[in-house]
Amino acid sequence: MSRSESRFDQISESQPLSGSVSNEIVARAPRRIVPRIRPKSNNMVSPVGHESRDLSRRVSPRDFPELMDGDCSYEDFRDCLRSLEKANRWLLGYRPTLTWLERLPRGLREPMRIVDLGSGGGDLLRQIAGWARRRGIAVQLTGIDLNPHAARAAAESTPKELGIKWVTGDARVYRQEKPMDIVVSSLLAHHLEDEEIVALLRRMEATVQLGWFINDLERAEWSYRMFGLVRWHPIVRHDGPVSFRRAFRKDDWVRLLAAADVPREVVTVEHWRPGRLCVGRWK
Repeated sequence: MSRSESRFDQISESQPLSGSVSNEIVARAPRRIVPRIRPKSNNMVSPVGHESRDLSRRVSPRDFPELMDGDCSYEDFRDCLRSLEKANRWLLGYRPTLTWLERLPRGLREPMRIVDLGSGGGDLLRQIAGWARRRGIAVQLTGIDLNPHAARAAAESTPKELGIKWVTGDARVYRQEKPMDIVVSSLLAHHLEDEEIVALLRRMEATVQLGWFINDLERAEWSYRMFGLVRWHPIVRHDGPVSFRRAFRKDDWVRLLAAADVPREVVTVEHWRPGRLCVGRWK
């Protein structure tokens, strides 16, 4: 079992949760032990090789940690999530997921149960809530994140009337009472080792009823350069280039799908500009 298991033997959440625990979908990689920085510090700590722009292969998150995955105060973490939400808005990061949801077959039972893995500050689920409301689709939304600060940050930024559940814990030991119809993730996969992604794909294939969608970064030079043109929160400014080193090209996803025994013909792998490479599956 995972090296993080002992740290997350119990699941907590911001709202009462009906359900039980069992081996289910991987939510996000365990938090890495990395240096902590203060936002106003001029001394940014970089992992070994951070200055390199070799994008020819995907690097291991274990070897190239991000500061957000380490020991970070609630205030720093919350401010990073707000910076990432701005990035998602400015760089059209929600568009791939919302466009994929438009392919949802009509006439299915409602409410539709949608789970966001690695939900962070909850911005993707807020977007999905608005999408569903505009189309008259009843949904039950749940966000799961391993970071103990995430549920609090998401709840603070989310109107209570949306009724979104925020769960803190490892989704490998989380299961809803009723099956999950749709699973989505945004900027989660590049936090995972290859073997964790393969496990994620296998579990989604086995447990998700209607479909799943992975929205993540494309490992490309122009995306790497574009990120540096905007003034981000200091931690995000450090982690962005690391994320692109840990991101994906199409052949990475072909290899990972094959390792998970997911037939290539049932999956879409799509480029979305600027800087996203997304993998989706309708059953």
